[in-house]
Amino acid sequence: MNLLKGIEYNFKGFLMGIKNPTLLFLGILRFVVVIFLAILLSGAVFYFHNQILNLIWEMPESGFFIYLWKIVSWIIAIFLASIAALIAYFIAQFLFCVFIMDYMSRKVENIITGKEIYPDNTSYLTLFFYLIKQEIPRALLPMILSFIIMFIGFLTPLGSLIAIISSIVAVTFLAWDNTDLVPARRMLPFNKRLKYLRKNIMFHIGFGLLFLIPVLNILFLSFAPVGATLYYIENIDSKIIK
Repeated sequence: MNLLKGIEYNFKGFLMGIKNPTLLFLGILRFVVVIFLAILLSGAVFYFHNQILNLIWEMPESGFFIYLWKIVSWIIAIFLASIAALIAYFIAQFLFCVFIMDYMSRKVENIITGKEIYPDNTSYLTLFFYLIKQEIPRALLPMILSFIIMFIGFLTPLGSLIAIISSIVAVTFLAWDNTDLVPARRMLPFNKRLKYLRKNIMFHIGFGLLFLIPVLNILFLSFAPVGATLYYIENIDSKIIK
């Protein structure tokens, strides 16, 4: 079952990552960067949460509404902190982590196959900017879809169900962000890579399920490029070779 295979490869990648010194260092480095930015942005939200709420709803004077105001203020603060953590992840991806992810993926490819496959006559600088450009749709697409689904949830009585769907969509694209490292490095067309996601959707859901575990999700995300690259080389490349 592809769903179970996704979970299996996430675990395999994590175990391989913590056993290899280079991969362990890169995974910890990525973990530290994401955590630092998440704490920084989320801390700013909590520090200024009263001022933020006052822009939406000024603190009332009567007793009952004061308690209601405080409850709403913390609900909004937690919501904004979650958004801040998500934004921190994407900032880390754009500015720094996409290079760590690619290096981890290349390291795994070298370990498994003994070489890295690049397009012919492509300079590393060209590939460098290409990878940056590819990260934009991979990062923005899940964020936009998740926010649309969350917004629909606020407008309907199916909020809990919508929240589950939104989470599954988010982790599926987070999984694809990692499995797409090898084909993106080989500069395969974007439509072919998106087709690969559609054909292997259950694997990606399974791979991303571990990203829903609080706290541990950041650890699994840190080493996700390892398991995703393992899967691509052992399953997709092997089929192409055959």
